[in-house]
Amino acid sequence: MTEILEKPGRVPKGRRPRQGSERTPAARVAEEHDKRMKQQGRGAARPLVVGGVPRVDLLPTEVLVDRRQRTVTRRAWLGVIVIGAVTVLGVTAATLTSMTSEQQLRVAQAQSTALLQQQGQFSEVRDVESRSDLVEAAQRVGGSTEIDWSDYLQAVQASLPAGVIISGIDVDSASPLTSFPQSTGALEGARSATLAFEADSPTLPSVPEWLESARELPGFVDANVTAVTLDETSGHYTVNMTVHIDARAFDGRYAEDAR
Repeated sequence: MTEILEKPGRVPKGRRPRQGSERTPAARVAEEHDKRMKQQGRGAARPLVVGGVPRVDLLPTEVLVDRRQRTVTRRAWLGVIVIGAVTVLGVTAATLTSMTSEQQLRVAQAQSTALLQQQGQFSEVRDVESRSDLVEAAQRVGGSTEIDWSDYLQAVQASLPAGVIISGIDVDSASPLTSFPQSTGALEGARSATLAFEADSPTLPSVPEWLESARELPGFVDANVTAVTLDETSGHYTVNMTVHIDARAFDGRYAEDAR
């Protein structure tokens, strides 16, 4: 008898494949190939089989889409988990930083409290210092218009001719509380003090020379001779002279001490 070999994977209509030992060799080869494919999985590389059984993926498209969506969902949840972990780490780091800052603040506050307590022990010293500062300020204000009249009169005496002696003086100067009265004359300059003195001269004085020598005095503004009289008993002349002085004559002693 001649046995007809059938093509693998195809079963003629109206015939059923033989079971058991009646299966043809081609059917057994196809069955072993199916088993190997199931073991390797659908995504594994498929070797080229000559004369193998044709296979077709008959799964609906909805199943494949569902599988893809599940993959995307798993990746999305993985991203959410990663973001959550990073957020937790950030919050933890911020909390630790805040706790460290609070601890440093408490240490600084404790140091400030200790310093204030130590300063409290020297409150009397601070009071004395503040009073000293007040006294110095008062001295600067009170001495702001002060003129060293001793030195100034020596300068006036030195400006007079030889043999002339100052016999009387009259001083009027500004004070820190009131301004010095000014002259209404247009030719007289602003002044801060006035020195009027009386001088005894053995000879007739040369008034222009006296006025010219007075220009060298500190803070000189102007000067004039108000009277020249002769004492017939002694033969000496008495000269009355007035010198106006401005703020350049102030000694500024307390201001220098402050600097």
